[in-house]
Amino acid sequence: MSRVGKKPVILPSGVKAELKAGSLNVTGPKGTLALELHPKVKLTVAADKIDVNIENPENKKDKALWGLFRALIQNLVDGVTKGFEKKLEVNGVGFKVASQPGKLVMSLGFSHPVEVAVPKDLAVTVDKNVITIAGADKQKVGQFAAEVRELKKPEPYKGKGIKYIDETIVRKAGKVVKVVGGGK
Repeated sequence: MSRVGKKPVILPSGVKAELKAGSLNVTGPKGTLALELHPKVKLTVAADKIDVNIENPENKKDKALWGLFRALIQNLVDGVTKGFEKKLEVNGVGFKVASQPGKLVMSLGFSHPVEVAVPKDLAVTVDKNVITIAGADKQKVGQFAAEVRELKKPEPYKGKGIKYIDETIVRKAGKVVKVVGGGK
C-alpha cells in the first residue's frame, strides 16, 4: 500500500473537482487547474474529498503512480486555494532587476540587459534585489524560477548571481598569495 496514496485529498469549501474523460479539473478562488490522468490511476470524486486508487496495488510501478498522482492532486487543490510562491535574490555590484508589464528586465553584468518574458498566469514582483514569483500552478512557478536562476547562477567565490532566498552558497577561499623575499 502506498502511504501517501491512501490518504484522501480533502477539498476545502469553495473548491470544486470535476472528473471527465481522463482529466481532473479543479476550480477554486485562484483559478482553474487541470491534470491529465494516467490510465492505471482511478479517482473517486465526492463533494468534499478525492480518493486515489490504482488497478494493481501489488505492482511496484503502479504504487509509485498512486503516490505521485495523490501528491499532484493535492498540489492542484493547494494552488487554487493558497497559490505558490518562490523568491529569488540577486546579489552583485551593479546587478539590477526591474519588472515591466509582461517581462522582467535584468542587468546581470553582461554587455546587454537580459529580458525574460513572464508567462501570463504568473505574477512577478520586484522589491529591491528580491524577485517574487507567484501563481496557482506549482510546476510553472518552479520552472520559471529555475529559468531565471539559470541566467546567472551564483558563483562560489564572491556569491554573485541569482539564488533562491533560502539557498546557501558554499563559499570557496580565493588564491593564497605567497610572501616573496626573506624568510630568516
